Amino acid sequence: MWFKNLQIFKLLTPFELTPEALHDQLMARAAKGCGSLELSSFGWQPPLGRGAELLTHAANGCIMICARREERVLPSSVVREMLAEKVASIEETEARKVRRKEQEEIKDELIHDLLPRAFVKSSSHYAYIDTRDNWLVVDASSSKRAEELVSLLRETLGTLPAKPLEVAQSPAAIMTAWLEGTADAAEFLIQDECELRDTVEEGGIIRCKRQDLEGDEMRTHLDAGKQVVKLALEWGERLGFVLVDDMSIKRLKFLDLILEEAAAAESEDAATRFDVDFALMSLELRRFVARLVEVFGGLAESEGR
Repeated sequence: MWFKNLQIFKLLTPFELTPEALHDQLMARAAKGCGSLELSSFGWQPPLGRGAELLTHAANGCIMICARREERVLPSSVVREMLAEKVASIEETEARKVRRKEQEEIKDELIHDLLPRAFVKSSSHYAYIDTRDNWLVVDASSSKRAEELVSLLRETLGTLPAKPLEVAQSPAAIMTAWLEGTADAAEFLIQDECELRDTVEEGGIIRCKRQDLEGDEMRTHLDAGKQVVKLALEWGERLGFVLVDDMSIKRLKFLDLILEEAAAAESEDAATRFDVDFALMSLELRRFVARLVEVFGGLAESEGR
């Protein structure tokens, strides 16, 4: 349940639904099995798993939700091979060329025939709504995956005024200043990984891992005008992560101080364990997101209104 990536959205109006009312609305788009002729399905499932009843789980003024995606696995290589065989057979037996439009029609027929026999894989996608500070936090490694969940939530509720987090100051400029030593990174400790890019279009990209970021080699790249677009950081001995210049968080790790707090809490069953972990995680991330926004000059003007 511990989130591994963060895509952060600012809610532009207060979220006023109670966990119970939100559950009722999510029921209209509850997850269902992928139909025999469907490529995929996407709907809401209980955060505690399929055996649970509620589609929401609340703690600390935060509401956890979870979407389940089911997809039929139909390898494109199989479709291409069968299409090639079908086209070759037609051209040989009918002594004519199969044109592109007809090939597309044959391909659609093949997919229609193969779908019911294709394997189905499923995946769970978690997010939570911080109703106190008006954030929607999605555990997704890409903005595309996060937007898919946000779109499903928006369609389910009918409306959801929200936009990706934007801060007042340039994240790339601030991270570059941290690495140059011209700005204080406060309690954010620079680790041994970063990515730098030229500011010009089609410019060079430098990726470093397990590297002394204060060495002469890095200084050369910074002096040449490259900016930091990804930087590995540690915050308060509690979180480790990679900060990206779009304000997304990659490879989030909850460090020993938090994990020890979680381990010290008594839990009689899986549901109680989930509740404890979610409470700890949501409180920690609430503090972390607030501090992150503060360090980068607050919200961009359009979000702060």
